[in-house]
Parts: sequence; structure tokens; C-alpha cells
Amino acid sequence: MISAPIYDSRPQLSACPRFKIKSPKRSRRLDRSIGPLTVPVDITDPKIAKAYAHPLRIHILGMLDDRVASPSEIANELGAPLTHVSYHVRQLAGLGLIKLVKTTPRRGAVEHHYTAKIRPKITDDTWANVPDIVKGNVVTGWLQQVGAHVSAAAAEGGFDRDEMHISRSALTLDDDAWKEIAKELASTLERIEQIGEEAAERVADDPHREHWRSTVVMMLFEGPNIAAGLPEDAGIRRHRRRRERAPA
Repeated sequence: MISAPIYDSRPQLSACPRFKIKSPKRSRRLDRSIGPLTVPVDITDPKIAKAYAHPLRIHILGMLDDRVASPSEIANELGAPLTHVSYHVRQLAGLGLIKLVKTTPRRGAVEHHYTAKIRPKITDDTWANVPDIVKGNVVTGWLQQVGAHVSAAAAEGGFDRDEMHISRSALTLDDDAWKEIAKELASTLERIEQIGEEAAERVADDPHREHWRSTVVMMLFEGPNIAAGLPEDAGIRRHRRRRERAPA
């Protein structure tokens, strides 16, 4: 399962592989207030998952996850061409992933401001039907954003709280164990999102209540053979066994 993207607001830490990111001045008009959490929605249509996979769209969705911005503000922050950003914003709006919040007259034109409508989750069944090249785009874009987000948080003392958590477990799993862990992570994610929604409601009821932005990252993936100390042809044998087990 692939859940919502993460975006770090500082342009110098953003990473969009198709464009060279510059460090423009932030727009003072950009709404960075913490709004209502977007609603997690399962993406079950491979066509939508494929459309969502474009690296620039991943960044746009991440930026709009809990804030409002216009295409020009997004383009300025990412250092991407406005024409490209505007096109992908229209595509995301057409897919129902973002929504128009307001319009603002600006120098004889009308500026449109959007926010995320849902928090996409690509289900396991949908992920299985997505082409490998699309999977690569989704994973690459997501990992770039996570890496930038974690690095920025570390630089600002985001890991200084007593209850912070970092862990990595190298395991030997069979198919049953893999599926069991995946199920446990999905259940944990649901509980984490519920806790976040409850906290957001408390803050909404009492704006003076102490609160801060927090991030939880979970991953489950097949580890590289080199890191595991396996022979170079182990991966070849593994995929050969998979083909042999596959039904005719």
C-alpha cells in the first residue's frame, strides 16, 4: 500500500527530477495554516494510480495536503515552469484529487487556489496492476520527499523529543510472514491516522493548545542482496524461483 506523499516546504530541499530546483523567495500570500486533515481514500483504479505517479504531481499533492496554494505559488516554490504546474494542477483537479478553494483577482487575471481533496492510498491490488515504470516513478518521488523531509526535521531538532522513534529491522521472511507484517502495518496506520484526527479536533476546539507538526514514516520492502551479504546471483535465482512457481 502506498499512502500520502510528504512535502517539505523549503524549496532548496525539494526534489523534482525533471526540474532544477531553485531557491526563490516564499510568497507572503501562501496559506501555510494547518487546516483540516485530508480524508484518506483508497485508489482502486490503476489508471488513476498511473496518473498520480508523475513526479511533479506527487510534489503538488504533497504541498496541498494541508494548505492552500495557487499554481503560480507552487511553481515559484518548486522552481518549475508555470505552464507545467498549471497543466498538472488541472489534471489533479479533473481526477478529483484536489479542489478549488477560492479565486483571487491578480493584475487583470484570476488566480485559482487549491487544496488537496483526498489523501490517496494505492491499494495492494491496484499496485499489483500498475506497470513497473509507474511504480518506479511513485517510489522515487515519494522517497525523495521523505528524505528531504527527514533531513530538514533533523536539522531543526525534530528528533530531540524523548519519545522520538527510529528503528530498522533486517528480517528473513517467507510469503506468509510478509503478508502478516503488511497487515499489521496497515492496521497500525489506521490507528495512527485516527489518533491524528482526534488531536486535530482537540486543537480546533482549543487553538491555544500546544501542538506541532509530526511525521510518521513506515516502509516494508525487500532488502538489497548486497546489504544482506548474499551472492550476486541470489537475486537471479530468487526471480527464477518466482517464475517457476507462477501458474502457466
